[in-house]
Amino acid sequence: MKTFLDWSAYENAGMGDAYADIPKTGGDFAKAVAVCINSGQCENTDTKGMMCPSFRVTQNSSFSTGGRVRLLKAALNGELGELPFTDPKLAEAMDSCVGCKGCKRECENSVDMAMIKQEFLAQHQALKGTPKRNRLFAFLPIWLSRYRASLRPLIRWRNRSSLLARLGDNWFGINAQRRLPEPTDKPFITASENRQAVTDAEKQQVVLFVDSYSRYFSSQIAQAAQAVLAASGYHVIIPEPTAETAEAHRPLCCGRSLLAHGQIDAAKAEAKRVLEVLLPYAEAGYNIVGLEPSCLLALRDDYKSLGLGEMAETVSKQSILFEEFLVREQMAKRLNLNLQPLSLDAPLLVQGHCHQNAVGAMKAMRKVLKMIPKLNFELIPPSCCGMAGSFGLESEHAEMSKDMAELALLPALREAPEAMILANGFSCREQIHAHDGRQAVHVAELLQSALVPAS
Repeated sequence: MKTFLDWSAYENAGMGDAYADIPKTGGDFAKAVAVCINSGQCENTDTKGMMCPSFRVTQNSSFSTGGRVRLLKAALNGELGELPFTDPKLAEAMDSCVGCKGCKRECENSVDMAMIKQEFLAQHQALKGTPKRNRLFAFLPIWLSRYRASLRPLIRWRNRSSLLARLGDNWFGINAQRRLPEPTDKPFITASENRQAVTDAEKQQVVLFVDSYSRYFSSQIAQAAQAVLAASGYHVIIPEPTAETAEAHRPLCCGRSLLAHGQIDAAKAEAKRVLEVLLPYAEAGYNIVGLEPSCLLALRDDYKSLGLGEMAETVSKQSILFEEFLVREQMAKRLNLNLQPLSLDAPLLVQGHCHQNAVGAMKAMRKVLKMIPKLNFELIPPSCCGMAGSFGLESEHAEMSKDMAELALLPALREAPEAMILANGFSCREQIHAHDGRQAVHVAELLQSALVPAS
């Protein structure tokens, strides 16, 4: 079996263990599947946490991490026919996985079902073709970089026309009742002074990776992060393609949407563009700070599965979330952030993105929020919001998406109707706006609003 992702990290997984139950085919991919020890923790309804959202709302054992593993083992053992990756039951089980990475953190053996799903999708689409909806969502960041002027009014028109929304439902399977995110009319543009490092050896420097969602949908977040870092005494570098970079005219994109929809070759090409630009900064020891959890963690985690070698490892080691960076700099006594209290009528509600929870970054979020004097805040219990990229927009998943939001997020919002909401994830903010009507803010925006004005 030829795999699309690099599974060599699992080369020795289960070797010498007579009970590992490694499938007959699949090589290192089979070993990654077989790290599951079938403990049933992912099907424990009494346990709080993220794992596994689709099982928790359906109680269908095939929709749990362990259930998917059982089906994958059957596929790799030849029990599902000659084309096992096209088996309807396996496809349905994998289709319900939202890639939250909860299992990678909460499972005893850290099954990475999100990465396994990427391989499954690539295998499935190699046999059955790529559905037009997958292609639409996968390549959206690239198309926005090329055709934003045309796409923005089209998306706005679709959101305001029930006829167009129904046509989109019929043609693409995009739920007619769900509003599509609308690109901003003013995307983030890098100022000339932020395009390269400065020669002042005394100036602290940091690389701010502006992802496609922050660039095209929420440019105020990138601007806020830039302002907060600058106010803290850092020279902010915004990495951009060089003349030698492939498609040098197009801003960098991490390729997260491509990975999520099984477009591995295209994702690898995007990753190469990013790594070629970021590598010199990483080698020089600069921190590479990201705003969107899923995008920054693509650099830190997913790129290592694309077979890009030492380049990916080097950049991974220097990649850090915005909130993690601030906490680390504060602990090293390098952070000079002057903040004042905010006037809030109720405790701030904080929704953690699944990938923030999966890497333990909510501890950093808590510490950052404590930097704001007298700030009263409450963390919503960790649970998937249900949007999960395009999942909540898809016709067959829209109801399940809302059910996932009802696990923790929506009840918490109903209990605090006057509260401001903080959510670093683009998907989380969209889900909150869709079902609650409030516009959540990123921690960079909150910190900017608490900055003491310069005298």
